[in-house]
Amino acid sequence: MKYHLNSAILNTEVQQYIHANLNSDLHALLLKKSPFEGVSMQEIAQQVKGRKVAQKKFPFLLKEGIVFPPGLNLEQASSESTAMWKAQELEGKTFADLTSGFGIDAYFLSEKFEEVVLIEQNPGLLEIVQHNWETLGRKARFINRNLQDFISENHSRFDVVYLDPARRDDALHKKFLLEDLSPNLLEIWKDLSAISNQIMVKLSPLIDISYLISVIPGITEIDIIAVRNDVKELILKAGKASEANGLRIRCVNLETHEPEFLFNYDAEKTASAAYSNVQNFLYIPNNAVLKAGAFQTLAAAFNLQKLHPNTHFYTSDEKLTTFPGRILEVEAIEAREIRSGEKFNIISKNHPLTPDQIRKKYKISDGGNRYLIFTQTQSGKIILKSK
Repeated sequence: MKYHLNSAILNTEVQQYIHANLNSDLHALLLKKSPFEGVSMQEIAQQVKGRKVAQKKFPFLLKEGIVFPPGLNLEQASSESTAMWKAQELEGKTFADLTSGFGIDAYFLSEKFEEVVLIEQNPGLLEIVQHNWETLGRKARFINRNLQDFISENHSRFDVVYLDPARRDDALHKKFLLEDLSPNLLEIWKDLSAISNQIMVKLSPLIDISYLISVIPGITEIDIIAVRNDVKELILKAGKASEANGLRIRCVNLETHEPEFLFNYDAEKTASAAYSNVQNFLYIPNNAVLKAGAFQTLAAAFNLQKLHPNTHFYTSDEKLTTFPGRILEVEAIEAREIRSGEKFNIISKNHPLTPDQIRKKYKISDGGNRYLIFTQTQSGKIILKSK
């Protein structure tokens, strides 16, 4: 999508109108005629939507003079919380974001670098990013260039390069395989390795980790980032490893009090879990850990017993508060003890009935503070109730 920064959108009267309509219905707003010459209602609605998105996704941009791009660019941009987390261990002299987009990641990842370069092929989007960075008092070199052209002409090396390949085709259909991304990561990997010893790539959380490891050389770490148990990003890190400890997988669930879980990818292949019937506490791994496939390593790391080879629930007699996931004190119950009309949060794992089928069969509703867990141990199907 091609567009440009319309400086008239920054006029005081236009900005006041935008702020006055932050709670307006966007569809209704678009049907109105713009009260300002030189500023369309589409441009006004775009700013209203941008500020609404920023309230939850990147509140650091809720400042006067900030301009927001169209909705697709807002959707594709990282959140403030994920960008800040990715930046926590980064520092150096030179940093390059090769696919800048709306520049959220670059803003935080480059914070501790002396020289920053942002490359973006969309001139209008780059113009907006440059304006916003100047408004925020941040300096960088902004280059309107196709990534492949930049790489072929570049003679500089960077301490860190970062990219977020486009995961949609021209028809806006989502793509997940590396060869389908834009740019094609497999085609440019050697070029990336030639300009930096530390490469970071943001990928879809749906990508298969074993596939990724099989096609990309030199991976040192894969970070799986969830926000409130919704897996948002998979971050590939590659380069010269500081230690010969093998590939690390780091799992994090942001905006919760859950700790990170870090494990060696190869260790999962040799780790084994002990099995047990349900004890006093049930442990449900967060979705970042489940995405990582750390099913045996998790049991070994926390000295927990697994319920069943295909049930990724764990149990113990004593409560372990450092577990990366939900911890419930539970008791086993019989089906006849479930009373019609009661309220429960339903969890069904490795069980033939879905949560909807369970609610219908037992005439219970969703909600409340209690949990009903339908699952399976090695001894058979079981129903658990939280205390």
